[in-house]
This record gives sequence, structure tokens and C-alpha cells, in this order.
Amino acid sequence: MLDTAATAHDVALPDFYGIRALLTEEERQVQDLVGRWVDEKVLPIIGECFEKERFPDELIPEMAEMGLFGPTFEDYGCAGLSNVAYGLIMQELERGDSGLRSFASVQSGLVMYPIHRYGSDEQKQQWLPDMAKARAIGCFGLTEPDGGSDPGTMKTHAKRDGDDWIINGAKMWITNGTIADVAVVWAMTEQGVRGFLVEKEMDGYTTRDIHHKMSLRASTTSELFFDNVRVPERNRLPLAEGLGAPLGCLTQARYGIAWGGLGSAIACYRESLEFARQRVLFGQALIHKQAIQLRLAEMVRRITTGQLLVVQLGRLKDQDAIHHTQVSLAKWNNVRLGLDIARDARDLLGAGGISVECCPIRHALNLESVITYEGTETIHQLIVGREITGVAAF
Repeated sequence: MLDTAATAHDVALPDFYGIRALLTEEERQVQDLVGRWVDEKVLPIIGECFEKERFPDELIPEMAEMGLFGPTFEDYGCAGLSNVAYGLIMQELERGDSGLRSFASVQSGLVMYPIHRYGSDEQKQQWLPDMAKARAIGCFGLTEPDGGSDPGTMKTHAKRDGDDWIINGAKMWITNGTIADVAVVWAMTEQGVRGFLVEKEMDGYTTRDIHHKMSLRASTTSELFFDNVRVPERNRLPLAEGLGAPLGCLTQARYGIAWGGLGSAIACYRESLEFARQRVLFGQALIHKQAIQLRLAEMVRRITTGQLLVVQLGRLKDQDAIHHTQVSLAKWNNVRLGLDIARDARDLLGAGGISVECCPIRHALNLESVITYEGTETIHQLIVGREITGVAAF
């Protein structure tokens, strides 16, 4: 019989192909550390957080203490981990909740990354050490009220005024918006798209939380407004020129999401298996029923496929040999499998599956957002289609 209990707290379950053996010792230690923390600190409170529409910000210092922000950077007080280790962090955080992974993903991939990649030395020194320790929180302003999939049509604009820039416009569906100390904001200029660091105390910059969500309820989602916000030239990201810069940031975030989708799937699979062992129907536990075994086997098939996909993707990323279309394929595949498994797990758990005391309904609702943000499923399908045909069909 296959041994799928790879660790004491089963963070890797299922491990049908012995994928733990493909990881380095450091990567296994990272997964175990974050997995235990999720079990001990996140799972006991996350259902209530989701129900009450509250982001558990009390967990942020502990995440920083574990080195979960900007973990692949080797400087500015960051951990210098592999991209596979980073992916495992995202997987374990989303096994807790998509909102928690979204927070870490934005902080690392959408704020620290563009500052590290496109920023000046002064900007890096100002922000990255504090962001690694969560003394500063960031958000990423790209999506607008009238557009998401076609960011090139953004209406937010920046106009040069002496040594400053004047920014006007609005951004919407922004994770961390109202709690952020700095926003990486993308605006159209006469020279094309440029990136700016807008600080929370700047005059004319305001934020507002979006409420009444049925998804990502344990996450802060906001609107950003810019009314003649004066931003000094020193706050412009000097190397961020053109639409390729924000899209490059999205590639970083999508990579983490591809791992995160597996975390949700694993959480739902584990709860389904435990329920099937205990639930008795027509005189037998559900695991004795063919229909249940088929459904559990299908979950394992899809999770295993997704695990192999992202481990190889991570190795390519560590070799600097990754292509953004490969990330699109992984995000598409793994969020889709996570959503399908969450929905099936909700059904398998019966009426109890709609309660936040069980995780599948929460993961299913969250993944309805995850499959949309950082590129919809259709956009990623078309990105892959363009790559294999050479024809853009957007």
C-alpha cells in the first residue's frame, strides 16, 4: 500500500508519486514549518474569519517571522529560498485559505518583486527590508472599474508637472488596499504605461473596502482613488516602462497561485476522505462504495498531475528558463482542478458541506475569485492557444 503520510501532520497528503522525494531538505523543512503553522494557527480561526468577513491581520507578524515575504530574494533581509520552496509556502497558505495566500502573494510577487526588479536603489532600501518584516504592507494597483483583462486600456493617467507627476483615476478589486502603506500603481503617461509608488499619506489618495463579497471574505479587498495625487519623480519605478512591466509582475503572482490552487484541493480531498471513512450509509462506511472511491481517485489523479506540473515549473523558474505561457498553463490547470475538487467535495459531504465548519464550501467560493483574478481562465487558455498556433485570438 502506498504511504501517503509523508509528514507528521500530513501536509503533503496525498503524495501518490512520492513527490516529497523530489524536494530538497530545505524545501521539505519549509513546507513542514508552514504546514504546521497553518494547522495550529490558521485552521482553528479561518472559518469564523470567513463568516465575519475579517482578514486575520494578527497572523502577519508570525508570517514575517517565518520569512514568508519576498522569500526568494537573497538580499534586503529575505530568506533566499528556491522558487519551489516559495511555491510550497503558497500551497500551504492556501490550504488554510485563499485570502491568506493572496495577502502573501501580493506582498511578495506584486509589490516586493516590482520594487526589486524595476526600482531604484533608494526605493529598494526604503521599502524592501520593512516589507520583508511586515513593518510595511503593499498593494498592487492595475485592475480598474471598467477593465481587467485588457490593462492596456487603463484610464488612470499620470501627467508630468515639473519634478512631479499628477495621477488621476481609480483602481478596483485591490487586495490589501486599505491596509497598505504603499501602492504600486500603474498609470498611462504620454510615454506609455509607467509604475509609481504611491504612499498612503499622499494628498488626494484615498481607499475604500469592498464589502458584501461571497468570496475571499477573509481577505481585504479595496478600491483606490487618485484625485490629483502629486507623486515625486523619485517615486517612479525607473525601469518599469511599458505594459510588459506589470504583466511581468502578474507572472510572478500567477506562479504562486498555481501552487495555491493545489493547497485548496488538498484541503478538500483530505476532508472528503476523512468524512468518507466515518460516514455510514446503508450499513457501510462511504469508502466501501464504488461511486465514492471513483470520486476520491479522481481527486488524487488531478492533484498528482498538478503537483508534478508545478514542481517542474518551479525548477524551470530556478534555472531562469521559465516562459510566461508555462505559468498560464499551470494557473489555468491547477485553479480549475482546485475549484472542481472543492465543488465535488462539497457535494460529497452532503448537507453539512455548506457549513463553514467544513472547508469545501469556503474553498469553492474563494476559488471562484482565484479563477478570475490574475488572468481569467479564458485569458490563460487564449495565451496558451496563441503560443501553440502563433495567432492571437483575444
